[in-house]
Amino acid sequence: MRNYDSGPPPSTVINQNETFANIIFKPTVVQQARIAQNGILGDFIIRYDVNREQSIGDIQVLNGYFVHYFAPKDLPPLPKNVVFVLDSSASMVGTKLRQTKDALFTILHDLRPQDHFSIIGFSNRIKVWKDHLISVTPDSIRDGKVYIHHMSPTGGTDINGALQRAIRLLNKYVAHSGIGDRSVSLIVFLTDGKPTVGETHTLKILNNTREAARGQVCIFTIGIGNDVDFRLLEKLSLENCGLTRRVHEEEDAGSQLIGFYDEIRTPLLSDIRIDYPPSSVVQATKTLFPNYFNGSEIIIAGKLVDRKLDHLHVEVTASNSKKFIILKTDVPVGPQKAGKDVTGSPRPGGDGEGDPNHIERLWSYLTTKELLSSWLQSDDEPEKERLRQRAQALAVSYRFLTPFTSMKLRGPVPRMDGLEEAHGMSAAMGPEPVVQSVRGAGTQPGPLLKKPYQPRIKISKTSVDGDPHFVVDFPLSRLTVCFNIDGQPGDILRLVSDHSDSGVTVNGELIGAPAPPNGHKKQRTYFRTITILINKPERSYLEITPSRVILDGGDRLVLPCNQSVVVGSRGLEVSVSANANVTVTIEGSIAFVILIHLYKKPAPFQRHHLGFYIANSEGLSSNCHGLLGQFLNQDARLTEDPAGPRQNLTHPLLLQAGEGPEAVLTVKGHQVPVVWKQRKIYNGEEQIDCWFARNNAAKLIDGEYKDYLASHPFDTGMTLGRGMSREL
Repeated sequence: MRNYDSGPPPSTVINQNETFANIIFKPTVVQQARIAQNGILGDFIIRYDVNREQSIGDIQVLNGYFVHYFAPKDLPPLPKNVVFVLDSSASMVGTKLRQTKDALFTILHDLRPQDHFSIIGFSNRIKVWKDHLISVTPDSIRDGKVYIHHMSPTGGTDINGALQRAIRLLNKYVAHSGIGDRSVSLIVFLTDGKPTVGETHTLKILNNTREAARGQVCIFTIGIGNDVDFRLLEKLSLENCGLTRRVHEEEDAGSQLIGFYDEIRTPLLSDIRIDYPPSSVVQATKTLFPNYFNGSEIIIAGKLVDRKLDHLHVEVTASNSKKFIILKTDVPVGPQKAGKDVTGSPRPGGDGEGDPNHIERLWSYLTTKELLSSWLQSDDEPEKERLRQRAQALAVSYRFLTPFTSMKLRGPVPRMDGLEEAHGMSAAMGPEPVVQSVRGAGTQPGPLLKKPYQPRIKISKTSVDGDPHFVVDFPLSRLTVCFNIDGQPGDILRLVSDHSDSGVTVNGELIGAPAPPNGHKKQRTYFRTITILINKPERSYLEITPSRVILDGGDRLVLPCNQSVVVGSRGLEVSVSANANVTVTIEGSIAFVILIHLYKKPAPFQRHHLGFYIANSEGLSSNCHGLLGQFLNQDARLTEDPAGPRQNLTHPLLLQAGEGPEAVLTVKGHQVPVVWKQRKIYNGEEQIDCWFARNNAAKLIDGEYKDYLASHPFDTGMTLGRGMSREL
C-alpha cells in the first residue's frame, strides 16, 4: 500500500468547503493492480482535523441540542509515571510472550526524559524490576530491556497481587516527588488468563484495586486470547479511569499493544472539568475527565433549556505540566441553518423520516454508552435493572444496536451463502458440520441457495479428508483409487514432498477423537493442522488450522478463518473464504484447497478439522512424493479379477450393496488387490466410485507408514522418492 505522506491513492476524489468534506475512493481494476499485484488489502485511513478558532473548543447547536468538541493542541506533554505489568505465567509461553516483549522494547524507547517508569512481571510470584520508579535515561531503558528479555513463563496468575504492588509503587513515588498535580500516573496491565493465585474473587480484586488507586491511578488493561477474564479487565479499567482492549488468539499481541499505547503516550491535561450553567443546560453527558491525551477529543452533548438562547457560558478547568488552566467564555449559539454539502444540495436525511437532528442523535448515542458503562460497573441488581431499562429505551427510540436490543430486517432479503445460513440448519440437524463446503454453501443442498457459488479454482478428487480418507484420481485411465491411513494422534504425515524440485512440501498433523459407538475402530484421527512450505522463488510457509492461517514470508501475517480475505506476494496467493475453505496458489501452477470442517454442537467423536485437496499439480515435478504426491505423475490400469471375468461394476445391485467385486490394480508396475466402493468427498456433496486398497494401502504406497512420518511440521526431508527401489 502507498504511504499516506506521498498523497492520496489513485481515484481518490476530495470535495470540500469551509464546513463540509466529501471523499470518494473507487479505484478501477487496473488502478488496484498498480497499487498491489494481487489486489488491495489494507486500511484506507483518512487523517483530518478541523479549524479550532476558540481555545474553549467548538460548539454546535441544532433544535435545542448542543455538542461541545474540546481538543486543545500545542500544549506541553504532562510527565508520565507508568508501571508496565506483564503476565509471565506459564500460559504466556511462546509467541504471546515473545511478541509482548518486542512491543515493550519499542514502547520503552518512546518514553520521554521527564517520564518515570518501572516494570513488574507476575505469575504466582510478583517480580519487581526496581522497588521505585526510575527516571528515563539511555542506561535505564537498556537495563529495563534486559530485565524484560530475561522474563520466563512459569506458574499461575496473581492479578490482585500484581496490581496492588504497581499501585503502591506509583503512590510512593507521587507522595515523595511532589509532582502529583503536574503528572499522570498510569498502569499498563497485560494478561492472558484468569486470577488463579492469591485473591481470586472478582469483586474483592475490584474493591482492593479501587481502594488502593483512589482515583489517582489510571489502569489500562489488555487481555490476550480466549481464556482471559475480559469482564474483570473491563471493570478494572472502567472503575479506574482507563481503557481496555482485547487481543484475540490469532492476532499479533505485540502490534496491538503498541497501537494501544500510542493512544495514551502523550497526556496533555489532567483533571478536566467542563461546566455549563444549570439554568441553561440539562441532561448533559459526562463533564469530568481524568486525562486528555494528544490525538483524542473530548465530546459533551446535552439539551438546552431555552431554544432561543443567544450565548452559552462555558468554563473549562484543567491542569497541565506548567500551570492550572481556567478558560471562560460566552459562545454564540444563534439559530443554525440547515447544512449544505459542497455541491450546494441538502445533506442526506438519514432514514428519510422527518428532518434529521444529528446532534440529538449524538447526544442519545453518548448517553446510551454511559448508561451501558454504569450498568457494567454496578453490582447492585435493582440499580443495574434501572440502568438497563433506560439504556434499552433510549437505544430503541434512536435505533441503536446494543446488548439489550436486537436488529430486525424488513422485507425479503436474499439468503447469503455462509455461516449464518449454516448455523440455522445445524441446529435442526444435530452435530453436523456448520460450514465446510468448497462451494461456500451450507451443509444442505436444495432450494435454500438462490445462486450457487462457483469456486474460482476447480479442484480434483485427489485429496485426504475426514478420518483420514485418501482419494487419488488417475484422469487418463478414468480410474479413482481410495485408501485409509490409521495413524496416531500427534503423527505428522508427509502429504506432498517436492522440496528439491518445485520447492513445495505439505505436511499434515493428526488429532485424535474417540470412536463412534458400535464402530469397528478404537479411535478416530483427523487433520488438525496443514503446513505448506515453499522454498521457491522465496522461502515462506503457511500454517493452517480451522481457526486461523499464519503466513510467514518474511513478514508474519495472521488471518482469521472466520473472515474472507485474499493476500498475496512474490508468486504466492492465499484466499480465505470465511469458515469454508482456504485456497493456496503458488506461481500460478500449483494450487491446494483446504476445507474447513466446523461443528456447532460436536458429538464426542467429532473434532474441528481440515481436508486437503490438490487443485492444480502442474508445477510439481515428476520426482514429487508423499502419500498423495507419489501418484500425481503416474497412471493406473485395472486388470481382470483372477477368479473370473470382469463384472458390470455399475450394476444397481452392486450399488445398493455399497461394495463390489475384487480386482487387481496395476500402479507403477505393481499389482495391488482392490475392491470397488463408493465414497463421498467435498464434505459429502459428491459421491464417487473408487477402487479401495485395504490394509493401510500396504501394497499401493511406496515403503511403509513410518516412512511418511515427519519429525516436525516444518520438516522438508524425504526418505522416499527420487530413484528409490520399492520393496514389497
